[in-house]
Order: sequence, then structure tokens, then C-alpha cells
Amino acid sequence: MSLILNIDTSEQIATVSIAENGLIFALQKNETQNKHAAFLHTAIKSLLDNLPNQKINAVAVVAGPGSYTGLRVGMSAAKGLCYALNLPLITINSLAMIGHAAVKHSTEKDAYLCPMIDARRMEVFTALYSPSLKEIIAPKAEIINEGFLNYIMNFANKVFFMGTGAIKISKIFPNSKYHITDPTEHFPSSMAMLSYSNFYERKFASLALSEPFYIKDFYGK
Repeated sequence: MSLILNIDTSEQIATVSIAENGLIFALQKNETQNKHAAFLHTAIKSLLDNLPNQKINAVAVVAGPGSYTGLRVGMSAAKGLCYALNLPLITINSLAMIGHAAVKHSTEKDAYLCPMIDARRMEVFTALYSPSLKEIIAPKAEIINEGFLNYIMNFANKVFFMGTGAIKISKIFPNSKYHITDPTEHFPSSMAMLSYSNFYERKFASLALSEPFYIKDFYGK
């Protein structure tokens, strides 16, 4: 049996959950992005206080890409808990999680998956996965334009675009027949499944070396 605390503060909606063997039994969420930091520790304490005489076995966190501030908030909390409670850390790639959510909850099982996270202006953080979730294009930053879309469509006849950046496609190419889906509601359950898989396979991250996966360099003042 495994009890894993899952933390996702990477985008607009933040979630904290506790899952047993990949299935969530307690969840809290916050939909105001600039309040993720205030929400996070209160939510964690509430969930842990309500565990029935059990202790968590690991902490998982979405490491990125996503909101720079959100990633730092989540990673700091996860690492702090792991240090304090002597627990292993599991890091989850947000693009892989979005793709997992789409394929696990879709009736279309032959489509390639192109998750996109809004990176402002016409830029997105994106990757491409096969229907079996094999990584075809590694996570990277891209400008949404016709050349990029044609490049993606060369890999398969059917590609599903999803995530906060996918809406940019319909804005630029409103008459094109691209498949756009929104698996947002399934993110927590997909994170729970992925973190359990990593725990079962003992794919733990280094507490000393783990840091947010920004893709692009972060410049602080």
C-alpha cells in the first residue's frame, strides 16, 4: 500500500490530494492563481490532519513547465516536507500529466497528444506523445504558427491539442479542423496515477538537486 501526497501549483488551478495506490480519497483545490501560496500549506495541513492514523509514504509535485512562481511554491513545499518527514520525493512533468489525462479519459485511442501550456504572447510549452504516451518530441518552448503546426501534423493524421495554450491554435486558425480537447478535470487523478507508478518503480528525485523545470531560463530581479 502507498499513501502519496500530490501537489500541483503549476497552473491556474492548484490541487493538493492524498491518493492510495493511485486513487484519490481526499482533495482540495484553489482556483485563484495568485493565492496558491496561501492556500497550499493550509490545504496540506488539513489533509494530513485528517488521515486516520496513517502516514504518507511519499510526496509528489508537478515540477513544470508552468507558472514560474507556482512551480517554486510547489517545489519548496514538497522538498520541505520530504526533508522534515524523511520521505522520498517524486517529480511529475506537467506536459506528460496533461497527455496522460487526455488519453486515459478519451474514447479516441489512436490520436497523438500535443499538450500545450500558455507561455504568454504566442508562445507555449509543448511536447508530443504517441497514443501509448511514448515521448516523440521532448518538452520545449515553441511559437504557435503554421510552420510549427504543419511540423506536428507530419507525425500523425490525428493529433489532439490540449491545455491552456491550445486555445491559441483556434484563435490563429479559426477555420482549421484541429482537434482540441480539455482534460483539466482529470489532472488530479492522472497525477495520482503517475505518482503511484513512480513510487512503485522507485523512481525518486534527488532532494538536493531537484528544482523546477522551467524550460526557459528564469530571470529574477
